[in-house]
Amino acid sequence: MSEQKDEIVEELEAEKLDEQADVPAEDEVAETEEDVVEEAVEEVDELTLVKQQLEEEQNKAIRLRADFENYKRRVQLDKEADYKYRAQSVLSDILPVLDNFERALAVETTSEEAASLAKGVEMVYRSLLDAVKKEGLEQIEAEGVPFDPNFHQAVMQEKDDTKDSGIVLQELQKGYKLKDRILRPSMVKVNE
Repeated sequence: MSEQKDEIVEELEAEKLDEQADVPAEDEVAETEEDVVEEAVEEVDELTLVKQQLEEEQNKAIRLRADFENYKRRVQLDKEADYKYRAQSVLSDILPVLDNFERALAVETTSEEAASLAKGVEMVYRSLLDAVKKEGLEQIEAEGVPFDPNFHQAVMQEKDDTKDSGIVLQELQKGYKLKDRILRPSMVKVNE
């Protein structure tokens, strides 16, 4: 029996040794916990980094989208302005022609032939005026209105006691605008 007892004791001691072998020592547990904590911190840092990169990319995408919308809006405004003022260069070139027609019509006619020629010139002038008005050309009002440097160019000043100061006394050359853009200001004589 004593042998049996010795065998049982040996088995129990062997089991204890096996259990102790399975359970890590305190140092090993501490190292394992530190490794786990370090891995968790690294994962959190990596996750934070990825989140920051994602946020940066989202911000870039938002800015890019806004830039594109601004670009589209600018192109649309440019296109509208081009359409609105498409006739500007042609009308600017026609202004001296209108001036010459007005000078020709201002000449006094004495003969019947000259009068009929003047009538024909006036008809052509009226047709030309109608055509340019359809494109948006307008005369700038000058005589009798207050001087406005946005619409008038003062080339002379004169004193007239019958009118207020700053009133346009005479229009020396007609001014024109295309819709809301000045093509040529009126050259005027202003009351001092």
